[in-house]
Amino acid sequence: MAIRALLVDDVDDVRRLVRTALRLRGDFQVVAEAGDGADAVRLAREHRPDVVVLDLGLPDLAGREVLSRLREASPESKIVVFSGADSHDEWVRGHVDGYVGKDSELAHLVDLLTTLGSRPDEERVLELPRSLVSASRARRFVADTLDAWGISAVRDAALLVTSELAANALTHAESAFRLQLSRTSGAVRIDVVDHGAGSPEPQPESMSEEHGRGLLLIDAMATAWGIDDVDGNGKAVWAEISLPTVDPPTLS
Repeated sequence: MAIRALLVDDVDDVRRLVRTALRLRGDFQVVAEAGDGADAVRLAREHRPDVVVLDLGLPDLAGREVLSRLREASPESKIVVFSGADSHDEWVRGHVDGYVGKDSELAHLVDLLTTLGSRPDEERVLELPRSLVSASRARRFVADTLDAWGISAVRDAALLVTSELAANALTHAESAFRLQLSRTSGAVRIDVVDHGAGSPEPQPESMSEEHGRGLLLIDAMATAWGIDDVDGNGKAVWAEISLPTVDPPTLS
């Protein structure tokens, strides 16, 4: 079944580029397009798309307002911001399912949308206590799972991301946590769910400060990452790592 997409951008050429890329991938159906926030909310309520590609620089509704209205109109839709400028607004980061810069390869956006719009092929979960050994247990779990799935190309990146997410739960949240590892044909997703009060925040790059650099490393290694509320009692910090594409063999 095709992944149903709503494209929201006030620039026609941007919507055309994304539409073309999705159709070339072949797993998508663009059900509607909008050039402003009000139209986007109306179309989201009407079509209930699987994914929404959203530019926050719309002429009528500010970023937070359009996001809130889209969530109300179609709560099950996955929202990916496709923006020309990076956002340091943690509220925005925490209310979207992905964030891709317009200076990125368009294939990165398509890969992320494919992952978000598809159900996981497999998922494994590990509950871990608030303990210094939990980070190493989390890494071992991820390494063993990737080996079992036959995925080795992203192992180093996945272990680094796992280390940082586990450290955030133990250091900032001071909490036990649940590690969820899932995969689709296009990506591996790592979720760390805790019920502590603390929340990690990206810090400006610095040559002298180590604290707060974990999310900057995650941002560099992952296709997308975010922080989601969990039933009003905790949060999930997650990261997506795209799997490398394999070109089909050529016939001689």
